[in-house]
Amino acid sequence: MKIVILDGYTENPGDLSWGELEKLGELTVYDRTSLTDEAEIISRIGDAEVVLTNKTPISRRTFDACPGIKFVAMLATGYNMVDVAYAREKGISVSNVPVYGTRSVSQFAIALLLEVCHHIGHHDRTVHEGKWENCADWCYWDYPLIELADKTYGLLGCGNIGIHTAEVAKALGMHVIAYDARETEAGHALGVEYVTLDELFARSDVLGLQMPLFPFNTGIINKENIAKMKDGVIIINNSRGQMVVEQDLADALNSGKVAAAGLDVVSTEPIRGDNPLLKAKNCILTPHMSWGAKESRQRIMDCTVDNVKAYLAGAPINVVN
Repeated sequence: MKIVILDGYTENPGDLSWGELEKLGELTVYDRTSLTDEAEIISRIGDAEVVLTNKTPISRRTFDACPGIKFVAMLATGYNMVDVAYAREKGISVSNVPVYGTRSVSQFAIALLLEVCHHIGHHDRTVHEGKWENCADWCYWDYPLIELADKTYGLLGCGNIGIHTAEVAKALGMHVIAYDARETEAGHALGVEYVTLDELFARSDVLGLQMPLFPFNTGIINKENIAKMKDGVIIINNSRGQMVVEQDLADALNSGKVAAAGLDVVSTEPIRGDNPLLKAKNCILTPHMSWGAKESRQRIMDCTVDNVKAYLAGAPINVVN
């Protein structure tokens, strides 16, 4: 049986092992495959039976051109880059990794918030550049320092990642409110206050986006909803960039309506040079790395191996179609 990995580098840049997959079949690993050259995608899949992909698309045309495909395993939770409906028509199961980065992503959300509050990276650079050595005072800070205790952390989405983010926010002395269609026992046990969407916007000192992308929340951070927020709100997003109307957020940052933003995701990735957030005031941008801790990626590897084994056993798991 042939197994092809179309874009393995971000999952395994060299610190993990594909060994367990190699035991299951003839494995070919490509670090990267073009996201737009369908001929290259088709050529690389060839007559493989099992295809692993993270962000490389598999379209109807690709499925038709590669009739050997019997199973697709996502190296991620998201599967929108695969035509899952057509795969189902053809009897091809598509499995994903439903949970892997809960702790890593929630940790990163808080890291973005703490960077907004203290600008540690900036101050480290100024010390190395000699500013402290030549300072007239024994200390300095170039940005206002923010204490989080007694402030309100609002979560747009309070699933597994949101709950862990709430735990840390509570430990910092914050009150946590959340908007989510599904209230959980874990949320109530933690003391999360569930509120309406408008209440979330109106009451949050920090607004964290911790929800998968749905039609209702695409573009939800827009000028109309920003207007409902407190002056000086902080926005944290390491979920999906498409939730944000980027020009509207940039305008709000530049006007001071939004005090700061910490963003690990943008609408088009890699980020385009004309993205207005690149020039916005008080906007911290990181390259969609929340998920990338080695421990998190090992869980992706382990779950993917299990998904392939389950397919081979005739009982696929984590099937999304």
